[in-house]
Amino acid sequence: MNFLLDLLQGAGVGGASGIRPFLPTLVTGGLATADVAVDFEGTAFSFLESPVFLIVIVFAAAVTVALEQRGKIAEPLGQGLLVIGVVLGALLAAGSLDDRADIWWPGLLVGGAAAVLLGVASRQLLGRVAQRLGEEERSFLLLYAAGTALLVTAASLLFPPLALVALVVAAWLLVASRKRAGEKYAGLRILNRP
Repeated sequence: MNFLLDLLQGAGVGGASGIRPFLPTLVTGGLATADVAVDFEGTAFSFLESPVFLIVIVFAAAVTVALEQRGKIAEPLGQGLLVIGVVLGALLAAGSLDDRADIWWPGLLVGGAAAVLLGVASRQLLGRVAQRLGEEERSFLLLYAAGTALLVTAASLLFPPLALVALVVAAWLLVASRKRAGEKYAGLRILNRP
C-alpha cells in the first residue's frame, strides 16, 4: 500500500512537471530540504534537494518566463519545456519512490508518462482557450498553468491519491479533444462532398 501511495505521489508531481517543469521541481525540492512530505536525502536523487540544483531551477524558470513574455518562440519553447518536464517528472517520481521503497525505476516510467499526459492535455486546452481570448487575457494563461501545476504538486505531496484526479481529468481532456477534432473534420468532409 505504501508503495502505491509513493507511486501516486510521484505520478502527481511528475504530471505537474509536464504542465510547468520548474515550479513543481522547486516546490518539491524545497519541501524535501525541510523533510516535508518527501525527503531525497540518502537516495540516488539527493541532488534534487541540493541548493545548487534549486538555484539552477530558479534561474531556468526566470529565463523561461522572460522568453515567454517575448512570445516570439512560443512553439519551440513549449516543446522544449515539455521535454524538460518529462525528464524532471521522471526524476521527481523516481526520487519519491527511492525515499521509502527499495526500487525506484518504476518512478521513472510513471513520472515520465504522467508528465506527457498532463503536459499534452494542458497545452491543448490552453491552445484552444488562447484562440478565444484577446492579447491581454492570454498573458494570464501562464499564471493559470503555473497555479494548476502548483495545486497538483501540493495535492500530490500532501495527499497522494489526489494525483489520480489530475490524471483522470487530463485523460478526459485528451479524449474529449480528439472526439471534438474528429467531429469537426467529419463536418468538413460532409461540406466538401459534391
